[in-house]
Amino acid sequence: MTFIHSADWQLGMWREQLSDEAQARFASARIEAIRRIGAVALEVEAGFVVVAGDVFESNHLDRSVIRRSLDAMGEARVPIYLLPGNHDPLQPGGVFNSNLFHEGCPDNVHVFRDTAPVHPVPGVELVGVPWLSKRPAHDPVGDLCGSLQPVQGWRVVVAHGAVDLGSPDPDNPELIRVGIVEQAIREGRLHYLALGDRHSTKAVGTSGAIWYSGAHEPTRFSEIDPGNILVVELGEGGPSVRTRRVGSWSFRTAEFTVSGREDLSAVFSWLDSQPAKERTLVRLTLVGTISIQARAELDARLEEARELFGGVRLSSDSDLAVAPDDSDFSGLELSGFASTAANNLRRRAEEGDSAAADALSLLFRLARSAP
Repeated sequence: MTFIHSADWQLGMWREQLSDEAQARFASARIEAIRRIGAVALEVEAGFVVVAGDVFESNHLDRSVIRRSLDAMGEARVPIYLLPGNHDPLQPGGVFNSNLFHEGCPDNVHVFRDTAPVHPVPGVELVGVPWLSKRPAHDPVGDLCGSLQPVQGWRVVVAHGAVDLGSPDPDNPELIRVGIVEQAIREGRLHYLALGDRHSTKAVGTSGAIWYSGAHEPTRFSEIDPGNILVVELGEGGPSVRTRRVGSWSFRTAEFTVSGREDLSAVFSWLDSQPAKERTLVRLTLVGTISIQARAELDARLEEARELFGGVRLSSDSDLAVAPDDSDFSGLELSGFASTAANNLRRRAEEGDSAAADALSLLFRLARSAP
């Protein structure tokens, strides 16, 4: 028996580094990925899809986000089970309790509203552990495992949250206790735990039956392996898990040491080589010292890149000093106020004033472009 495990769609997500136009494309991509999940489900003949929490970015979204999301889910010819998570807990006034959601919810979409088992296909029992508030005071998965009895067929538990393995605060009562879950797996009380909250695909523990699917579309630079769903096949030897990529956006980082035009050429070549630029966010770390002329060229190329990419920015770890030299100003024929301003900015830039270096770069570009 095969099903799809996904999580952390966070539909309606907003990213500060995106322009309004790129933000609209980013938000639409998260909804379009739902359609790709539906296509994979049909391809592998999955009996159902589970979304392990944080379906929506929050409980307060634009109506169009909810409508378009439900429309995309409705196009999937497979049952979809949604789990409220910490971003969209099952609360009065929340998205899952709104009239808009109830009125627009397709027949194939179901919400886990409690831990009562459901049976999407013969021989499979689904048990969801929905978040009822932003901060649970205990481990609800551990509580559930203690109440489960061995079952005929297969039992899949769908939950959301961090686990105690590798946590910097393993005594946090909110954490899911992996040892309790693995004991329940050994005793046949559950057969697979579908987790959400971690945005990178990752197996947990040693049983091979506890997984984070990761977010279906990337959300931040720190994620290791996002943009995936899991195709889970339940068999006599335990679950078999395969990764399928459905994400279309990428978050890419690169670090360069620059000291001249040759080093800048390597930066520009790296930018030029990136595929699908309109769906790529870039964070550059640049370290070194360059001339005003080189800085002006860098600024101009970054402006051009921002028109092509989903977003381009320099990281806070960048340490790019500007050291003006005489060749920067040869041939510019500055006079009067412009010459005085350039000399003052040059002096301040040589003293380490980054704002003066930025202004000097702009002045250089304006002077070079003047007729």
